[in-house]
Amino acid sequence: MKYDINIAFKTSTTEVFSFIKNFNIEGVLFGDGKRNVIKLFELNDKTINIKSFKIPNLINKIAYRYFRKSKARRSFEYATLLLEKGIGTPQPIAYLENYNWLGLKDSYYVSEHLSCDLTYRELVEIPDYPDHENILRQFTQFSYHLHQKGIEFKDHSPGNTLIRKSTEGHYKFFLVDLNRMNFHEQMSFELRMKNLCRLTPVKEMVAVMSNEYAKLSGESEKMIFDTLWKLTSDFQEKFARKKRLKKQLKFWK
Repeated sequence: MKYDINIAFKTSTTEVFSFIKNFNIEGVLFGDGKRNVIKLFELNDKTINIKSFKIPNLINKIAYRYFRKSKARRSFEYATLLLEKGIGTPQPIAYLENYNWLGLKDSYYVSEHLSCDLTYRELVEIPDYPDHENILRQFTQFSYHLHQKGIEFKDHSPGNTLIRKSTEGHYKFFLVDLNRMNFHEQMSFELRMKNLCRLTPVKEMVAVMSNEYAKLSGESEKMIFDTLWKLTSDFQEKFARKKRLKKQLKFWK
């Protein structure tokens, strides 16, 4: 077994380990649990979130033991780094990995559970969501600051940013699902645009984001929009093609 625990939660180590040990029979299921299973637990006066990652295949069992960090460990370390850089994310509490003779058996990431008012997905699915354009512009500002800090959030997709209303007209943003990130000294224009292309297929939203990003970066709004819309269209086409192929391969279901 390998683990690390946030120094602020050292006194709760026994309780956290107990939650993980009894994960299959305790806790409140959060989400559909189709891939990774997330459960909520009460720790003192906090609700915490424990994510049990899908058991890896044979190759990854070995890879996660000898060649690369597990998703649980990466989530914990990246969350710690994000907070150090002033980027919102639920407070990391611990990670734990269990091994057998072959390699990684199972792994868990423990963090504070944050309730939110919405995610980016609501902006895509509900065009008349209250304060829609203001939230979208503030989200673009948040993404721009990520890029300025050299943070490439590779899962920058509609459900992975929690949005909380803080004061009238102002919002706070928190990244979740952190195991795929890169950190750069600088991010090229192409990489920045590519990082935004999975968020929405709605052309009007891309236009608003392009306008706001141009204000912040000083880059040409037309260049931003043309580049981002092309990357977005390419991604949507690839996604649809992959979905059709998957449906054909599973025609008997």
